[in-house]
Amino acid sequence: MSAACEGDLSRVGAQTPAIAPAPASTPAQQPVTAPAEPGDPYATAQALVALGPRVAGTPATAQASSYLVEAYRRAGYVTEVQTFTYSKFQDLGSSLNIGGTTIEARALNGSTSGRITAPLVAVPNLGRPADFAAVDVRGAVAIVRRGEIRFSEKVQNAAAAGAVSLIIINNEPGQLLGAVGGESRIPALTLSGERGGPLLEQARRQRLSVDLNVNTRQGTVTGRNVIAHLEGVDRPSVVLGGHYDSVQGSPGANDNASGTAVVLEIARQLKDTPLARQAWFVAFDGEEDGLHGSKAFVKTAGPQFLTGLKGMLNFDMVGVNDGLRVGGNSELTALAKAIDPKISTFDANGGSDHASFAAADVPVIFFYRGQDPNYHSPNDRVVDSRLLNETARIGLGVVKQLLAPDSVRSQI
Repeated sequence: MSAACEGDLSRVGAQTPAIAPAPASTPAQQPVTAPAEPGDPYATAQALVALGPRVAGTPATAQASSYLVEAYRRAGYVTEVQTFTYSKFQDLGSSLNIGGTTIEARALNGSTSGRITAPLVAVPNLGRPADFAAVDVRGAVAIVRRGEIRFSEKVQNAAAAGAVSLIIINNEPGQLLGAVGGESRIPALTLSGERGGPLLEQARRQRLSVDLNVNTRQGTVTGRNVIAHLEGVDRPSVVLGGHYDSVQGSPGANDNASGTAVVLEIARQLKDTPLARQAWFVAFDGEEDGLHGSKAFVKTAGPQFLTGLKGMLNFDMVGVNDGLRVGGNSELTALAKAIDPKISTFDANGGSDHASFAAADVPVIFFYRGQDPNYHSPNDRVVDSRLLNETARIGLGVVKQLLAPDSVRSQI
C-alpha cells in the first residue's frame, strides 16, 4: 500500500505505456519456485516474499513478474506484460561512519547528495526553530527525532540554523520512509530507532564527529504490469487487481504479496466458469512510488474500455488482522457485506490502486485489513493463510454477484 508519507513524494505521471506479449523467463529471471497450486494463495505469497524486496525496476521485480506470468499461464490464462516508465528519486547507497563503525542509513526522498565530515550535534525535542536555537548547529550535522512536524520542516529548520546535514531518527523500531518535498538544501538521512536512538543519546553526552555519505539521483524506472485474461476477452466487465511491488528494505508479505496472491486465487477459481470471460486480472507494479502501474493501465485502457466496467476490485494488505474492511462504491461494498455482515466499511479515497480507477469514474471496491505493525519494514514477512482464503472467498462472491443477472443475483 502506498505510504501516506510525512513529506510530499514526487509523483511524476507515467509516459505512454506499451503492452507486449509476456516474454519467456530468462535465466536471470527464473521464478524461485514453481507457481503454487490452486487453493494455496499462501504459497504464492511466500514465493514472492522469497525474492526479497520487490522495488519497481529491480531484478527482483522482474523475477516476480515472470513468476506471475507463469502462474497465470498454468491457471489457463493468456498474459501480457505492460511496460511503463516514470521518474523516481533513487538512493544509490547512503551511510554514515562514526569512529570507524559504518551505520546503514536511508536518504529522505528529495535529499541532495553530499559527502560531509563534521561534528554531530543533538537537537532537543523534535526540531522546531526554537529547538535549533537552543544549540549551535552551524557547520554541524544535526540529529533529531521524528515526530509532530513534517520532515520537510525539520530539514528547512536545520538548514536555516546553519546545519550542513540532518539525520532524523525513527521514533519506533525499524527504518522509515519519508520525503522532503522537492529538493532539500542540505543532505538529509533517516536512521532506524534501534541504531539512531543510542546514537542520539551518545551525541547528547559527548562530542562526536561523523563522516556522512548521501548518494542520490533522479532516475527513470521501467515498471511491469502483469495482465491476465482468457483468449479473446478484450472488453471485460470487471478488473481485479493488486500491486506486487514493495518498498525498499521490505519483502512485502502483507504489502502486498497478500493481495497479489488473492487475485490469482480468484482467477483460478473462476477459470472454468462463464464469468471468467468477463474478467481481467492485473498485478500492478510501481504502486509504492505513486500508483504508477494502475495509472498507466487506466491511461492505456481508454474511455471505451473503462466505461464498460461494472467494477474494479482492489486487494491490498489482506493477510494480517481478522477484521476485513471494504471501501469505495456503496453498491459494491453492500455486495461484500451481504456475503459477510461482519465486514466493516471505511472511506477509501486513495492510497492504493483503486484510486486510479475511481478517478476515471469506474466503480471500485477496496479490500483491506487495516494497518500492520510491520508495514513497510523488514519484518513484513508473514501472512495468515486463513485470511487469504477468506478474502478470496469474499472477493469471488462479490464478482459472482456483480456479474450475475439481476433476476438471479439474490439467489447467489
